[in-house]
Amino acid sequence: MLNVSYSARQTGASTTGRAPACVPTVKAYSLASALPRVPERVEQYTPEGVDYGWVMQVTFVTTIVVGVPIVAALSTQVVLPTWEARAAFAIRVGAVVWLFSAVIVYLYARSKQ
Repeated sequence: MLNVSYSARQTGASTTGRAPACVPTVKAYSLASALPRVPERVEQYTPEGVDYGWVMQVTFVTTIVVGVPIVAALSTQVVLPTWEARAAFAIRVGAVVWLFSAVIVYLYARSKQ
């Protein structure tokens, strides 16, 4: 970010009798100096039992990676004339894929604890 301000600093000795010229002064600010520093990590998290944060993250990624091809493949078999019909179809199929992937990821996490 640049901050431009004008000062009445003379550019040199005025021998012509004119008023001193205003010279723009440019100050550059670094974005890194404006941002707060990240504090050091002071604790670690060791969950007892199933780590539900991990389960939610893996379920999200798995649902997208597996669900998109399934929804795309199944949508070729159904007539979807409007965007509303397409969205409703994707939500219905995506909900089933999400449910199955959530149960499978949870069971996997529970078996690995």
